[in-house]
Amino acid sequence: MKIAPTPLTAALAGMFTGVVMPWLWPRLGDDTLYWIAAFLLVIALPAHAFVVGFARPPGDSGLARRVVAWLAAAIAMVALRQALPL
Repeated sequence: MKIAPTPLTAALAGMFTGVVMPWLWPRLGDDTLYWIAAFLLVIALPAHAFVVGFARPPGDSGLARRVVAWLAAAIAMVALRQALPL
């Protein structure tokens, strides 16, 4: 599977994380297995696939930009969700 990570894909992954994780957080309960599964599916998998990538060229210098885009988009979505009464 060749997914070429870009700042846009990183931002989209951050938006997904920023929307889904706050919605999912109160519904997980106290079961540790649910927390692990949620973290892997909502944070780790999108971050790895769309920020780090599976087919990364050697000497990739854009990783820091993609990580910043991912985090900024996630924080922006959480802030937007808090600002809008849904």
